[in-house]
Amino acid sequence: MTLKKWFRLALIFSAICSIIGLIYYFNLSNRHKAIVKTRLLHFFHIIDSEWSTKLTPLSIEIESPSFLIDGIYKSMEGPKAVHYFKADKVRNDLLWMTGFQVTALSQKSKDKISNDFICHTNINYIEQEHHDRWNLKDRINLQYPRLISLSHGIESMNFPEGYGFPFFANEKFFLITQSLNHNISDSIFQLKHHISIKYKSDRLKPLMPKTVYMQIPFSKDQIKDSEIGKIEMNTCIPVETKNHTYTDGQGNLLSGHWKINLGKQEFKSNITDQLSLKDTLRVHQITPHLHPFAETFALRDITANKVLFNCKVINHKNKIGLSRTPAFSSVEGILLYPDHDYELLLRTNNTTNDIQDMMASMFMFFYDDEMADKINNNKIKFEN
Repeated sequence: MTLKKWFRLALIFSAICSIIGLIYYFNLSNRHKAIVKTRLLHFFHIIDSEWSTKLTPLSIEIESPSFLIDGIYKSMEGPKAVHYFKADKVRNDLLWMTGFQVTALSQKSKDKISNDFICHTNINYIEQEHHDRWNLKDRINLQYPRLISLSHGIESMNFPEGYGFPFFANEKFFLITQSLNHNISDSIFQLKHHISIKYKSDRLKPLMPKTVYMQIPFSKDQIKDSEIGKIEMNTCIPVETKNHTYTDGQGNLLSGHWKINLGKQEFKSNITDQLSLKDTLRVHQITPHLHPFAETFALRDITANKVLFNCKVINHKNKIGLSRTPAFSSVEGILLYPDHDYELLLRTNNTTNDIQDMMASMFMFFYDDEMADKINNNKIKFEN
């Protein structure tokens, strides 16, 4: 076969692959389009694909790659990037995280821009490494190892004075940050996220993270009904069943990411099993994670018939977004008991003309008596 024929076949093959690729791409959801597009833009270095990490005496400063905003990206849909990091690759001394902040920056000027372009920033610890270094292997797989999720409406948080999350300078963490754009549809631009993790070297009181989240029951029949346009006011329709779908002890389906109807709705979710309290614990920090159109989000002690924390959310008035999502932070703290039942209560008010999506979580930090004992008695494993 001549070189000319080989070249022609290569062109035909490339054209067929391109057509198949385009058909595949345009049939993806908005979220998956953003994933594919961002990976290609970063892989071919069409936009900045590099992370930067800098250690200062009081903070870990991290800057994300660039994100291309070329349309509306609702919660959980926008371009995102993932990153493993350490405060220091050599040092192994004990440090204490005390606060977190994420800021959106213009890609060109590096000036701060609206927080409306921050969907969420998740920081996870690597539980096998973390628990092994504290000789707390019995904690592995008991809780999802998420330390914090900063999100639209709560882009910064600080632990109460005297408290912190203990970690080693050369301990590995996993970070994911995602962009957001609810309102601007007529511009194309790039942005970055700047993440600041505050820390101290002074000995503090250790906090143990636990994450609880709403799980709303649904059935496969409800999904079928939604596909033909039937969505009842008091039913839960998951955004998708491949992610954030769970089952209870009886095999019933539960969704942690669901659709909300127009107008007002109320949701309840029992979190007693998620808390899995073996002893009485004192919670000192609660950071909510919510999507737009949430109005109130409460932690309730069912047994005592008492609301322990009620987050009254402030939504933007003339556009979609969260202006403020208050957190709970207290030196005194609140006691939670192993023989009590607890639930999350969420009230929403969808003021648009379209179905919207919702998630509702609380990142809770309890005083860690077991870890405090290890620190006070120098039972710390510094080896990497």
